[in-house]
Amino acid sequence: MSDSVESLLTALDLADTGARTREDIFTGPSQWMPQGRVFGGQVLAQSVVAASRTVPADRFIHSMHGYFLRPGDVELPITFAVDRIHDGRSFMTRRTQAYQKGLPILSMIASFQDDDEGLQHATEMPDVAPPEDLPSDTDILSAIDDPRARAWAADRPFEIRHITEPIYLAPPSEPSPEQMLWMRAKATLPDDRGLHQAALAYASDYTLLEPILRRHGLSWLTPGLKMASLDHGMWWHAPARVDEWLLYVQQSPSASGGRGLTQGRFYSREGVLIASVAQEGMVRVPRT
Repeated sequence: MSDSVESLLTALDLADTGARTREDIFTGPSQWMPQGRVFGGQVLAQSVVAASRTVPADRFIHSMHGYFLRPGDVELPITFAVDRIHDGRSFMTRRTQAYQKGLPILSMIASFQDDDEGLQHATEMPDVAPPEDLPSDTDILSAIDDPRARAWAADRPFEIRHITEPIYLAPPSEPSPEQMLWMRAKATLPDDRGLHQAALAYASDYTLLEPILRRHGLSWLTPGLKMASLDHGMWWHAPARVDEWLLYVQQSPSASGGRGLTQGRFYSREGVLIASVAQEGMVRVPRT
């Protein structure tokens, strides 16, 4: 198994530190990141796992909304406290607070549901090039003479293949508020639906703010660029494996006030809409 995927599974294997006191408290490690700040997708996924530990096995997360409150420190573990807000016949609601040094770094509320029948429709998947025809971002990043790029190439548990040219080094050839990419885990994950849902939350934080940069003809190497996720919403529509190729369709409908909004949709290779995502991020570029 890939070391990066092993690291992901270790991060999601939370310890039940509240068992003795019968409290819903869990702890998990922080993955190393080159800038010393916890990856937002990691704490999102861990919060999903913590909340999932407090519901029956036949209930699965269908939506969550989280706010990033403070940057996390990769040198410290994270404590997750879960509040059982509501237990209904079909739906259960949980609030997860993630803490370091006694201060919250993420606040999330999530809803769980048993499998149910109902009306069905979904936006169709775009017709795009298959992942086999596209270069891997792992290869692109590993060739860049920058410690952050090499760390991303080695430590990301997901392989990413942009359909439009990546904007790691240079601005896009044509500015656009939209982008699409394929992604999948670099190794096979256990057959655990809840684990794959949490891992999808992890992966959903990758690249999601890129359409804002792409719209304004910017790259990740823009001098003085500062970006940070502010909040994150996600809705799961159908089960899927994250170790199989998923198409991530992204667009940014708005940017103003030093903030940008992005939206995304995950599709299976067969065209099934798996999940929808929305995120607002801080985006600051020095004035010229």
